[in-house]
Amino acid sequence: MAVRRFLLDFEKPLVDLEEQIDQIRQLARDSEVDVSQQLLQLETLASRRRQDIFGSLTPAQKIQVARHPHRPSCLDYIQVISEKWIELHGDRCGSDDQALVGGLGQLGEQPVMFLGHQKGRDTKENVARNFGMASPGGYRKALRLMRHADRFNLPVICFIDTPGAYAGLKAEELGQGEAIAVNLREMFGLRVPVIATVIGEGGSGGALGIGVADRLMMFEHSVYTVASPEACASILWRDAAKASTAAEALKITARDLSQLGIVDRILPEPSGGNHWAPLQAAETLRLALLEELEALFSLEPELLLEQRYAKYRAIGRVLEDSAEHAIDTIKA
Repeated sequence: MAVRRFLLDFEKPLVDLEEQIDQIRQLARDSEVDVSQQLLQLETLASRRRQDIFGSLTPAQKIQVARHPHRPSCLDYIQVISEKWIELHGDRCGSDDQALVGGLGQLGEQPVMFLGHQKGRDTKENVARNFGMASPGGYRKALRLMRHADRFNLPVICFIDTPGAYAGLKAEELGQGEAIAVNLREMFGLRVPVIATVIGEGGSGGALGIGVADRLMMFEHSVYTVASPEACASILWRDAAKASTAAEALKITARDLSQLGIVDRILPEPSGGNHWAPLQAAETLRLALLEELEALFSLEPELLLEQRYAKYRAIGRVLEDSAEHAIDTIKA
């Protein structure tokens, strides 16, 4: 019942079917009438419609899915995929940002360091978590934990889910840009495997602050962008209503980013998105992480660093080639 209260606009065709299914289930509980066949038909129809809807989402609709209030969060995934979890607090400079969490966990038999942006489920929790927008203290906490992982040879597993780093005056006074820049620099030097997964919304430098990785994965309906479509539309057209047009132009979907060579792996989502079947989504993520870790552990630290450097040097080459082609065309 809770899921229906947060149905997205394009999910509304499923409302009647879900209500019928609930009514039939209630009938089965209250009586001895055999409705299994009718229930199976309706569930099959609902599943088919869900697949049709989610198989043809526009970039703007994928943003809605990525921001869905019931979409599994960083802590949701950690608590399901990790047999042990000890959250670590503080940046050792007087701050313990709740928008960026981290700690020691276990993935299979392998001890790991988990890091990730954490949003809230409701208004009160979102305010406490600052809507997943980390302050400079959050990125400095992440850096402290990454250095700890490097020292004890623990892989770093990052979960990206933020509209962007907090851009308030206080954050700027405390060095938001510097904190993110230091993380970018230091992550290139980590001698342990680093895997980052965009589990929801990956926005701007706030995502990059824990996003320099040997493997970058994205869930199918997640988004990863240099700026939110609303911000982009306000800048380019001075009209936030053109956000859907901006979303198309920004190439923010997993498929687009995979074609551009930015994303290494796309993780399929259950029919209807991860908020419809969070345990299934967590299992998909767990298996992918184990597979990627096994491949990365076979590399010597020096080769790991070389490949990480080469991966990010290659990003943008398509744009450079396009620019050269444009210049050649003009000259001709």
